[in-house]
Amino acid sequence: MTSHSALPERAGRTCHNVINPFHSTHYFAPELAAEMAEVGVDDSRAGYFVCRSAAMGAVGPGTVAATFYNFKYELVARHLPEVWTKTTPQDVLDARLRAADATLRRLLGDEAVASPEMAEAAELALRATEACTRRARPLYAAHADLPVPDAPHLAYWHASTLLREHRGDGHLVALLDAELDGLEALVSHTATGRGMSPRGVLATRGWTEEDWQAAQERLRSRGLLDGEGQLTEAGVALRKDLEETTDRLDRAPYEHLGAAGVARLTELATGFTTAVMNAGAFPATLFGK
Repeated sequence: MTSHSALPERAGRTCHNVINPFHSTHYFAPELAAEMAEVGVDDSRAGYFVCRSAAMGAVGPGTVAATFYNFKYELVARHLPEVWTKTTPQDVLDARLRAADATLRRLLGDEAVASPEMAEAAELALRATEACTRRARPLYAAHADLPVPDAPHLAYWHASTLLREHRGDGHLVALLDAELDGLEALVSHTATGRGMSPRGVLATRGWTEEDWQAAQERLRSRGLLDGEGQLTEAGVALRKDLEETTDRLDRAPYEHLGAAGVARLTELATGFTTAVMNAGAFPATLFGK
Protein backbone atom coordinates (compact mmCIF):
# COMPACT_ATOMS: atom_id res chain seq x y z
CA MET A 1 0.00 0.00 0.00
CA THR A 2 1.49 3.32 -1.06
CA SER A 3 0.90 6.41 1.05
CA HIS A 4 0.22 9.83 -0.38
CA SER A 5 2.67 12.29 1.13
CA ALA A 6 3.85 15.81 0.43
CA LEU A 7 7.38 14.74 1.35
CA PRO A 8 9.96 13.46 -1.12
CA GLU A 9 10.07 9.68 -1.33
CA ARG A 10 11.73 8.07 1.71
CA ALA A 11 12.47 11.49 3.26
CA GLY A 12 11.17 10.37 6.64
CA ARG A 13 13.18 7.13 6.53
CA THR A 14 16.33 8.98 5.54
CA CYS A 15 15.86 11.45 8.38
CA HIS A 16 15.23 8.69 10.89
CA ASN A 17 18.30 6.77 9.74
CA VAL A 18 20.61 9.64 10.65
CA ILE A 19 18.78 10.51 13.90
CA ASN A 20 18.68 6.98 15.28
CA PRO A 21 22.46 6.48 15.79
CA PHE A 22 22.59 9.67 17.88
CA HIS A 23 20.18 8.08 20.34
CA SER A 24 22.09 4.78 20.33
CA THR A 25 25.54 6.15 21.21
CA HIS A 26 25.11 5.68 24.97
CA TYR A 27 24.38 1.96 24.69
CA PHE A 28 28.02 1.30 23.82
CA ALA A 29 29.56 3.94 26.07
CA PRO A 30 31.62 3.30 29.21
CA GLU A 31 29.67 6.14 30.79
CA LEU A 32 26.48 4.06 30.73
CA ALA A 33 28.16 1.07 32.34
CA ALA A 34 29.56 3.32 35.07
CA GLU A 35 26.23 5.02 35.75
CA MET A 36 24.36 1.71 35.79
CA ALA A 37 26.89 0.29 38.28
CA GLU A 38 26.30 3.30 40.51
CA VAL A 39 22.59 2.40 40.76
CA GLY A 40 23.23 -1.29 41.36
CA VAL A 41 23.24 -2.72 37.82
CA ASP A 42 26.70 -4.09 37.05
CA ASP A 43 25.87 -6.38 34.11
CA SER A 44 25.92 -4.62 30.72
CA ARG A 45 23.15 -6.78 29.26
CA ALA A 46 20.90 -6.10 32.25
CA GLY A 47 21.82 -2.42 31.93
CA TYR A 48 20.53 -2.29 28.38
CA PHE A 49 17.28 -4.01 29.27
CA VAL A 50 16.52 -1.77 32.23
CA CYS A 51 17.61 1.56 30.76
CA ARG A 52 15.49 1.09 27.65
CA SER A 53 12.47 -0.33 29.49
CA ALA A 54 12.56 1.80 32.67
CA ALA A 55 10.14 4.35 31.23
CA MET A 56 7.52 1.57 31.34
CA GLY A 57 8.20 0.89 35.04
CA ALA A 58 9.66 -2.21 36.71
CA VAL A 59 8.44 -4.54 33.97
CA GLY A 60 9.28 -8.22 33.69
CA PRO A 61 10.86 -10.29 30.91
CA GLY A 62 7.57 -10.80 29.05
CA THR A 63 7.04 -7.09 28.49
CA VAL A 64 10.65 -6.54 27.44
CA ALA A 65 10.66 -9.51 25.07
CA ALA A 66 7.40 -8.27 23.53
CA THR A 67 8.48 -4.66 23.05
CA PHE A 68 12.13 -5.31 22.10
CA TYR A 69 10.97 -8.18 19.82
CA ASN A 70 14.24 -9.69 18.65
CA PHE A 71 15.94 -10.68 21.90
CA LYS A 72 15.71 -14.29 23.04
CA TYR A 73 13.24 -14.47 25.94
CA GLU A 74 15.54 -16.67 28.02
CA LEU A 75 18.27 -14.02 27.86
CA VAL A 76 15.90 -11.34 29.11
CA ALA A 77 14.55 -13.62 31.86
CA ARG A 78 18.09 -14.20 33.07
CA HIS A 79 18.15 -10.57 34.22
CA LEU A 80 14.53 -9.53 34.77
CA PRO A 81 12.75 -9.12 37.09
CA GLU A 82 15.67 -9.89 39.47
CA VAL A 83 17.54 -6.71 38.58
CA TRP A 84 14.63 -4.61 39.85
CA THR A 85 15.44 -5.80 43.38
CA LYS A 86 18.66 -3.77 43.11
CA THR A 87 17.41 -0.50 41.62
CA THR A 88 14.31 1.48 40.63
CA PRO A 89 13.03 2.73 37.27
CA GLN A 90 13.54 6.37 38.29
CA ASP A 91 17.12 5.77 39.41
CA VAL A 92 17.78 4.05 36.07
CA LEU A 93 16.21 6.88 34.07
CA ASP A 94 18.28 9.47 35.94
CA ALA A 95 21.44 7.42 35.42
CA ARG A 96 20.68 6.98 31.73
CA LEU A 97 20.31 10.73 31.22
CA ARG A 98 23.59 11.39 33.02
CA ALA A 99 25.27 8.78 30.82
CA ALA A 100 23.84 10.33 27.64
CA ASP A 101 25.08 13.75 28.76
CA ALA A 102 28.61 12.54 29.51
CA THR A 103 28.79 10.40 26.37
CA LEU A 104 27.72 13.18 24.01
CA ARG A 105 30.05 15.69 25.65
CA ARG A 106 32.95 13.28 25.21
CA LEU A 107 32.12 12.43 21.59
CA LEU A 108 31.20 15.92 20.39
CA GLY A 109 32.88 18.34 22.78
CA ASP A 110 31.30 21.03 24.94
CA GLU A 111 31.22 23.57 22.11
CA ALA A 112 29.15 21.37 19.80
CA VAL A 113 26.63 20.30 22.43
CA ALA A 114 25.91 23.95 23.23
CA SER A 115 25.93 25.14 19.61
CA PRO A 116 23.10 26.96 17.83
CA GLU A 117 22.93 24.00 15.42
CA MET A 118 22.25 21.61 18.32
CA ALA A 119 19.49 23.86 19.63
CA GLU A 120 18.00 24.02 16.14
CA ALA A 121 18.14 20.24 15.76
CA ALA A 122 16.40 19.85 19.13
CA GLU A 123 13.67 22.29 18.16
CA LEU A 124 13.01 20.60 14.83
CA ALA A 125 13.05 17.07 16.24
CA LEU A 126 10.75 18.00 19.12
CA ARG A 127 8.38 19.66 16.66
CA ALA A 128 8.27 16.42 14.67
CA THR A 129 7.36 14.46 17.80
CA GLU A 130 4.23 16.58 18.22
CA ALA A 131 2.58 14.35 15.60
CA CYS A 132 3.66 11.02 17.11
CA THR A 133 0.81 8.91 18.51
CA ARG A 134 0.69 6.70 21.60
CA ARG A 135 -1.82 4.08 20.51
CA ALA A 136 -0.30 0.60 20.10
CA ARG A 137 3.20 2.09 20.61
CA PRO A 138 4.25 1.09 24.14
CA LEU A 139 7.91 2.11 24.09
CA TYR A 140 7.19 5.44 22.44
CA ALA A 141 4.24 6.14 24.74
CA ALA A 142 6.24 5.43 27.88
CA HIS A 143 9.10 7.71 26.83
CA ALA A 144 6.67 10.42 25.73
CA ASP A 145 5.57 10.70 29.37
CA LEU A 146 9.09 11.71 30.43
CA PRO A 147 10.03 15.40 30.76
CA VAL A 148 12.04 17.09 28.02
CA PRO A 149 15.54 17.93 29.32
CA ASP A 150 16.58 21.57 29.31
CA ALA A 151 20.04 21.27 27.73
CA PRO A 152 19.84 21.38 23.91
CA HIS A 153 21.90 18.23 23.33
CA LEU A 154 19.79 16.28 25.81
CA ALA A 155 16.57 17.71 24.39
CA TYR A 156 17.72 16.51 20.95
CA TRP A 157 18.73 13.14 22.39
CA HIS A 158 15.30 12.84 24.05
CA ALA A 159 13.55 13.74 20.78
CA SER A 160 15.71 11.23 18.90
CA THR A 161 14.64 8.61 21.45
CA LEU A 162 10.98 9.40 20.86
CA LEU A 163 11.35 9.27 17.07
CA ARG A 164 13.33 6.02 17.28
CA GLU A 165 10.82 4.27 19.50
CA HIS A 166 7.84 5.57 17.52
CA ARG A 167 9.22 4.13 14.30
CA GLY A 168 10.36 0.99 16.07
CA ASP A 169 6.94 0.27 17.56
CA GLY A 170 5.40 0.64 14.11
CA HIS A 171 8.04 -1.62 12.59
CA LEU A 172 7.06 -4.40 15.01
CA VAL A 173 3.49 -4.17 13.75
CA ALA A 174 4.83 -4.64 10.22
CA LEU A 175 6.99 -7.62 11.26
CA LEU A 176 4.07 -9.27 13.01
CA ASP A 177 1.89 -8.80 9.94
CA ALA A 178 4.63 -10.33 7.76
CA GLU A 179 4.71 -13.34 10.11
CA LEU A 180 8.38 -12.92 10.96
CA ASP A 181 9.44 -13.80 14.47
CA GLY A 182 12.24 -11.90 16.19
CA LEU A 183 15.10 -14.02 14.91
CA GLU A 184 13.65 -14.37 11.41
CA ALA A 185 13.45 -10.58 11.30
CA LEU A 186 17.14 -10.37 12.22
CA VAL A 187 18.25 -13.06 9.77
CA SER A 188 16.33 -11.52 6.87
CA HIS A 189 17.58 -8.04 7.73
CA THR A 190 21.24 -9.03 7.91
CA ALA A 191 20.78 -10.78 4.55
CA THR A 192 20.11 -7.34 3.03
CA GLY A 193 23.70 -6.41 3.86
CA ARG A 194 22.60 -3.52 6.08
CA GLY A 195 22.61 -3.06 9.82
CA MET A 196 24.21 -5.40 12.32
CA SER A 197 26.31 -8.34 11.21
CA PRO A 198 25.29 -11.92 12.12
CA ARG A 199 28.20 -11.91 14.56
CA GLY A 200 26.89 -8.72 16.16
CA VAL A 201 23.41 -10.20 16.46
CA LEU A 202 24.62 -13.43 18.04
CA ALA A 203 26.83 -11.52 20.46
CA THR A 204 24.02 -9.29 21.74
CA ARG A 205 20.61 -10.92 21.25
CA GLY A 206 21.02 -14.23 23.09
CA TRP A 207 20.56 -16.51 20.07
CA THR A 208 22.84 -19.46 19.25
CA GLU A 209 24.27 -20.59 15.93
CA GLU A 210 21.72 -23.43 16.01
CA ASP A 211 18.89 -20.94 16.51
CA TRP A 212 20.22 -18.91 13.58
CA GLN A 213 20.40 -21.92 11.28
CA ALA A 214 16.88 -23.01 12.25
CA ALA A 215 15.56 -19.53 11.45
CA GLN A 216 17.34 -19.62 8.09
CA GLU A 217 15.65 -22.95 7.36
CA ARG A 218 12.21 -21.54 8.21
CA LEU A 219 12.83 -18.64 5.83
CA ARG A 220 14.00 -21.06 3.10
CA SER A 221 10.80 -23.07 3.52
CA ARG A 222 8.86 -19.88 2.78
CA GLY A 223 10.97 -19.17 -0.30
CA LEU A 224 12.50 -16.05 1.24
CA LEU A 225 16.11 -17.23 1.56
CA ASP A 226 18.27 -19.26 -0.80
CA GLY A 227 20.77 -22.02 -0.03
CA GLU A 228 23.58 -19.48 0.42
CA GLY A 229 21.67 -17.49 3.02
CA GLN A 230 20.86 -14.67 0.61
CA LEU A 231 17.44 -13.19 0.06
CA THR A 232 15.49 -14.57 -2.87
CA GLU A 233 13.43 -12.30 -5.10
CA ALA A 234 10.48 -12.94 -2.77
CA GLY A 235 12.66 -12.16 0.23
CA VAL A 236 13.81 -8.87 -1.25
CA ALA A 237 10.20 -7.97 -2.00
CA LEU A 238 9.14 -8.80 1.56
CA ARG A 239 11.86 -6.64 3.09
CA LYS A 240 10.98 -3.79 0.73
CA ASP A 241 7.32 -4.06 1.71
CA LEU A 242 8.27 -4.11 5.39
CA GLU A 243 10.20 -0.87 5.08
CA GLU A 244 7.45 0.80 3.07
CA THR A 245 4.84 -0.26 5.64
CA THR A 246 7.06 1.08 8.41
CA ASP A 247 7.44 4.36 6.50
CA ARG A 248 3.67 4.64 6.16
CA LEU A 249 3.07 3.97 9.85
CA ASP A 250 5.78 6.50 10.77
CA ARG A 251 4.99 9.27 8.29
CA ALA A 252 3.05 11.57 10.64
CA PRO A 253 5.97 13.23 12.49
CA TYR A 254 7.82 14.02 9.28
CA GLU A 255 4.77 15.27 7.43
CA HIS A 256 4.04 17.47 10.45
CA LEU A 257 7.54 18.92 10.24
CA GLY A 258 7.21 19.53 6.50
CA ALA A 259 9.62 19.05 3.62
CA ALA A 260 11.87 22.00 4.46
CA GLY A 261 12.01 21.08 8.15
CA VAL A 262 12.77 17.44 7.38
CA ALA A 263 15.52 18.43 4.97
CA ARG A 264 17.11 20.74 7.55
CA LEU A 265 16.80 18.21 10.38
CA THR A 266 18.35 15.55 8.13
CA GLU A 267 21.26 17.88 7.37
CA LEU A 268 21.87 18.69 11.03
CA ALA A 269 21.40 15.09 12.17
CA THR A 270 23.84 13.87 9.52
CA GLY A 271 26.48 16.22 10.85
CA PHE A 272 26.07 15.17 14.46
CA THR A 273 25.82 11.46 13.70
CA THR A 274 28.88 11.59 11.44
CA ALA A 275 30.79 13.29 14.23
CA VAL A 276 29.89 10.73 16.91
CA MET A 277 30.65 7.84 14.57
CA ASN A 278 34.01 9.33 13.63
CA ALA A 279 34.72 9.69 17.35
CA GLY A 280 34.32 5.92 17.77
CA ALA A 281 30.83 5.75 19.26
CA PHE A 282 30.22 2.21 17.99
CA PRO A 283 32.39 -0.92 18.13
CA ALA A 284 33.72 -2.04 14.75
CA THR A 285 32.54 -5.61 15.37
CA LEU A 286 28.93 -4.47 15.50
CA PHE A 287 28.70 -3.96 11.76
CA GLY A 288 31.59 -6.11 10.54
CA LYS A 289 31.26 -9.58 9.07
